[in-house]
Amino acid sequence: MVIPPLTGKRALVTGGTGGIGLETALALAGAGAEVVVAGRAKTKVDHAVAAVREAVGTAKVTGLVLDLASLASIDRAAAEVLATGQPLDLLINNAGVMAVPERRETVDGFEVTFGTNHLGHFALTGHLLPALLAAPAARVVTVSAKVARNKGATLEDPLSAVSYAGMAAYTKSKLANVVFTLELARRATGTGITAVAVHPGTSATGLQQHLPKYAQVLASALLERFVGQSPADAARPSLHAATNPGIKPGDFVVPDARGELRGAPHVAELPVAATDPDVGRRLWELSEELTRVAYSFR
Repeated sequence: MVIPPLTGKRALVTGGTGGIGLETALALAGAGAEVVVAGRAKTKVDHAVAAVREAVGTAKVTGLVLDLASLASIDRAAAEVLATGQPLDLLINNAGVMAVPERRETVDGFEVTFGTNHLGHFALTGHLLPALLAAPAARVVTVSAKVARNKGATLEDPLSAVSYAGMAAYTKSKLANVVFTLELARRATGTGITAVAVHPGTSATGLQQHLPKYAQVLASALLERFVGQSPADAARPSLHAATNPGIKPGDFVVPDARGELRGAPHVAELPVAATDPDVGRRLWELSEELTRVAYSFR
């Protein structure tokens, strides 16, 4: 995929140590952007930075230890980014967890799937808002999933306090990613920030780590060959959302092939459940209350 030159731009990719995130970081660095690769484990972050430097000889890349399941870690990581005094042109909210078999909690007491996939990225984006506002035309790209379109998808009981099922929690978090994007687009009107959601399609990545071992092997063997795509191809919706000049606030970028499993990125209809502004307002207010992060667009 050819993307525009990004020399002079600065990008941060969460979950950038492997899979779709690493492929996104590689492509951005290859286009000339200065890239911050964020991940939970320092050893994996260091390996990813080395991989980008090896693949792109001219790469300007640094690592950032960031655990989206910890508000303290998010606060520290964001402070490190802001301390450079540089604008942030691209924020790719890519990291995520899926199908955790039993209900677990983050260090702050949130159900781990919703806490990581939505609340963690909500807090990170809010903390990084000064750097995003300092950029002439920043983009916030949040990676959702096809399950956000599921019939009956809802944000009721978002922390799964009443009942828990791994894929149900994942569906809520991915719907929340789109709702967050639309509400951010509304609130950022008049600024230089463009908020976009994406569905990357289907690819065998570390996201399947909580599936049974046999299912992981099956996914790895079948997804890319028959119904899915490589992580590099799955990164194309994020790259399109981050760099295509025709992208508008609130767009939802997905693969264009049948079933949205693979294909070239294009803008598609939003999940119906995400389009109610009142749902967006309620999620935003809940997220501010839980994370204690308040956005200021001035």
